This record gives sequence, structure tokens and C-alpha cells, in this order.
Amino acid sequence: MIGPIPDHDNQEMTMRTLVIEDDVRLRRAVRRVLEQEGCVVEEAPDGLTGLEAAIGREFDIVILDVLLPGLDGVKVCRAVRAAGVTTPILMLTALGEVEDRVTGLDAGADDYLVKPFSFDELLARMRALARRPPLESPETVLVHRDLSLDLVKHLAMKDGQPIALSATEFRLLEFFMRNPGHVISRSRILEVVWGYSRDVESNVVDTYVHYLRNKIDGGGESYIRTVRGAGYALGR
Repeated sequence: MIGPIPDHDNQEMTMRTLVIEDDVRLRRAVRRVLEQEGCVVEEAPDGLTGLEAAIGREFDIVILDVLLPGLDGVKVCRAVRAAGVTTPILMLTALGEVEDRVTGLDAGADDYLVKPFSFDELLARMRALARRPPLESPETVLVHRDLSLDLVKHLAMKDGQPIALSATEFRLLEFFMRNPGHVISRSRILEVVWGYSRDVESNVVDTYVHYLRNKIDGGGESYIRTVRGAGYALGR
């Protein structure tokens, strides 16, 4: 589970990081690697302690294990998001099934990493989350035809009726609604919504566009059109 500590000469990340992990050996090893990279690290050995820290203090990223004593990682993630905290969350999980990963992402996590993992990959995922461009703007409500997104209340509506969207679906729809009519490539969607800087796992874009269409189309004409060989566009 614990690989060699990477020897990097790259620029330090200097990220304030909260590591919520009950495995003492792994938690301390992650802390050692991150501090070597210039991060300021705080540890939490269980879900409740981690939740209190994530809500009560400011961090640049939270590294959150799924299988925690007491309050598990998925519940912690949901509670953090319910409290209005938007800090990027990278979930660590020993569960490799797609459904388990989707559960974590739907709870509000920004990315996941399956154990065992290399520290190089952990650092790469953290850098990707740090590079993710913010979507926020002075606008608090976005409107497209009969769709609306309240960015303050984190509420999606169609024809005045609420739509239950996961955190990732909400962010994806927000990106489309900020760019109506524009053809957006899968790699650009990955960069903005997931924080990846290169075209990897692009099928996750197709999967989430499919999820989003199922929730907003209602059996009618799709709001999001596929542009063959180019990407997707929200119709004007």
C-alpha cells in the first residue's frame, strides 16, 4: 500500500492539506511525503474528527479515506458539502468497483484514488485538483431556457421543479450553462470539471453526460448535443 517516497525537484505545492485516514502507518507516510513537497498537513484519525476539522478550518484539499471508524468517508463527504464547504476532496478507497467510486463522486468528492496507490499518482491527482479552474463568477443564478442553477443554494430546477443532481453533475451542467452553444471538447471538460490536464479516462465525460441527460431531458429533445469528433454543446 505504501510505495517509495518520490524524489522530485519540481515546484512545491504548498497546499494546506487535511488527511483523514485511520491507518496510522499510511497517514503518517502521506504526511511525510506531502510535507516534503511543501504542504502544511493536518491529520485526523476518524470521520468525526475529520469532519469537524474540514468544516471548522480552511484547507486547500482534503484527502479522505472511505472506510473510517464511526462516520465513514461517504457520510463525511456529504456532511462537508451540506455545510457549504467547497474544498476539493480526494477520496481514498480500497473498493475498486465502479459503483463504489460513483457513490463517492456523487457524495461530493472531486476525485478518487484506489488503494494501493503510488505517491507519484497521489501527488499528480492533487496537482490536477489544484489546477482546476474555478467556475465561480459574480452571477448567482444561471438560466438556460427552462433550466436554472442557483449557485448559492446549489439548486437545479427545470420548469420550476427541483432536479436532484450529484455534485459532479451540477458542476458539469454549470460549465455547459456558462458556455451555451459552444462546442466543448472532452479534454476541456475533463480539465475544468475534473481537473485533469490531459485526455485520460475521457469515457467518464460520456458517462456523466449520459447521467445528466437522463435527469434534465425528461424524454424530450436533449439539451446537450453530441458533436461527432469534437465534443458536446448545450443548444441555444
